[in-house]
Amino acid sequence: MTTLLEARHVSKIFGGGLFQKETTVALDDFSLRIDTDPPVITAVVGESGSGKTTLARVLLGEIDPTAGEIRYLGKDVRTLSRQERRVYRRDVQVIFQDPYEVYNPFYRVDHVLATPLTKFGLARSKSHAHDLIVEALQAVGLRPEETLGRYPHQLSGGQRQRVMVARALLVRPRLIIADEPVSMVDASLRATILESLRQLHLRFGISMLYITHDLTTAYQISQNIIVMYRGEVAEVGDVNLVVKQPRHPYTQLLIQSIPLADPKHPWQKEKLAENASTCAPVATRGCKFADRCPHVMDICRTTVPPLFRTDERRAAACFLHSESPVLAGSELERVLGTAVPAEA
Repeated sequence: MTTLLEARHVSKIFGGGLFQKETTVALDDFSLRIDTDPPVITAVVGESGSGKTTLARVLLGEIDPTAGEIRYLGKDVRTLSRQERRVYRRDVQVIFQDPYEVYNPFYRVDHVLATPLTKFGLARSKSHAHDLIVEALQAVGLRPEETLGRYPHQLSGGQRQRVMVARALLVRPRLIIADEPVSMVDASLRATILESLRQLHLRFGISMLYITHDLTTAYQISQNIIVMYRGEVAEVGDVNLVVKQPRHPYTQLLIQSIPLADPKHPWQKEKLAENASTCAPVATRGCKFADRCPHVMDICRTTVPPLFRTDERRAAACFLHSESPVLAGSELERVLGTAVPAEA
């Protein structure tokens, strides 16, 4: 089994310079390994400020980590040659959150689809390029005759986002990093786009890192889930275990915040700790969730909790499970499943 992309003890700190002395820890000693086979969809969830987008930007090579390294096929991405970086850019594609800002309004949507084919030399001729584009559009549920030749403003938000999915598919990547791909489209279109992503995974064997704040869509599409809080892993493992039987208090509060179509269902069963605030300063020692945790103990304020392996395919960074064996942060793959789900 070959590791495609790996984050090794990555930390990213913003600020601390001449004009901004205060620092923000966006990622704190984060490790993750994505293998080439079998393909898996892993969701990364958390509220705003948890480090999700920073993780995506670091994995894509857009920003360098403050500490640690990102390795592509075993090699630090900062040391890749020009040709190796070209292959890396083809193997690891991204779908952005905003389907509006990624388009140049002066070009037809054909341009955004033809550019990767030209850049990577994937088409033998113009007719071959057209055939590849038509195939990619059909794979994401778009009709080429209703899409090609149009300007971005002539398409709906859902159509624009599916064109970006088709663009990522065109280069046949090994991994797609989807950063909040459905957060800016209508609810009625989210299921369509998520199903398009799922079919790409099933039909073409593409792994995905699905980054979202929405636990509902994460549960629908992913096999594994990583719950992040202020740059650290709070809980990780099989999506069914984590969502249906959450072990970390932060995950439990996230689950309880999802409204149900039941007027008798309480909005939130558990209360935050007294004087807790979502904007409370991050503690320099101990658990970062201690100021908000309804189960906080003395040890939480003085010691950083490791990941405790509460189940064969799940771990939680909480001292409530201190009787369980400790799982090193760099060993997340030991609780992340790799089985490809059968097509529905």
